[in-house]
Amino acid sequence: MRVSIHGRRREMGLGAFPEVSLKEAREVANEARALVRQGLDPIKERERRKREAASNLHLLKDIALDAFESRKAELKGDGKAGRWFTPLELHVLPKLGKVPIGEIDQRDIRDTLSPIWHTKADTARKAMNRLGICLKHAAALGLEVDIQATDKARALLGKQRHTPKNIPALPWQEVPEFYQSLSGGSVTELALRLLILTAVRSYPLRHFHEDQIDGDVWTIPAEAMKGRVGATSAFRVPLSSEAQAVIDEARKFERDGFLFPGFRKGVISDMTMSSFMKRRGFEARPHGFRSSFRDWCAEATEVPREIAETALGHVSGGSVERAYRRTDYLEQRSRLMQAWSLGCAGMVEKSWEADAL
Repeated sequence: MRVSIHGRRREMGLGAFPEVSLKEAREVANEARALVRQGLDPIKERERRKREAASNLHLLKDIALDAFESRKAELKGDGKAGRWFTPLELHVLPKLGKVPIGEIDQRDIRDTLSPIWHTKADTARKAMNRLGICLKHAAALGLEVDIQATDKARALLGKQRHTPKNIPALPWQEVPEFYQSLSGGSVTELALRLLILTAVRSYPLRHFHEDQIDGDVWTIPAEAMKGRVGATSAFRVPLSSEAQAVIDEARKFERDGFLFPGFRKGVISDMTMSSFMKRRGFEARPHGFRSSFRDWCAEATEVPREIAETALGHVSGGSVERAYRRTDYLEQRSRLMQAWSLGCAGMVEKSWEADAL
């Protein structure tokens, strides 16, 4: 069939005979002429309809996996821990995984997440955020989706009633007694001691490797750090004399270079340390020692805020301020961690008013 549209002559195939009958070809031709009268190119309109039909074949589960693959490089350990994908896998995909993503609207999302919206608020929030990323990923692929569906679903679900709870932490005044009770010399006790002394997160501590030590400095690789801009730089941790003594003691357990190996393979789990504290009757958890350290900095020292925050591996200040501030305060943090360690080990008064600060 030949048509003229916008001053251009177009040739449009109507289908192969005998698969397409003469009657069907005439119907397609009549429809194409009607489109021309409306100022539309029948060939482009046919292609557009094909794209729309194809978009309906893109199921959410496939888009979710594709979105996950494209973001692995941004995730710690390439997302192998499963924390990014798990909220979708457990709470969204069982209900919406086989639904074409172009058909998903705010009501579908509301009905899917309403059972956990208040009871598992943090998980529901993560699932909603991941679903929003999937919708934007689909839009970037050229699929017809409602990228505002998650915002509309939040409006339908309302404000979450659940109040987030902070991880229980020991008051800093009680840390020395607990630290000094870790005298058994086991892998778990040594890991807890070093965790307290360095105020780092559990993940880099559990994956502490011999080649990360250079004298009295422990350098944590960028990929093991959480919350640092772009995770492009490693983080240096000054090791106090007490921390170095703990490391020397832990070397007898070293396996494949890791100082805190698991029972059979790999390294000890975060649950290992948590369970140890639970068995000892403590509500506090290992991660809480970072809060203990930060409270000590605020209440018992006059250390500047930016040094205390840097000691925790936090990024402080605006982007302009960070661009001009190139130091990581290693020398000042070294004195700070030495004072903290002395207090934990009971080598100074409980007030920890060390002259070094």
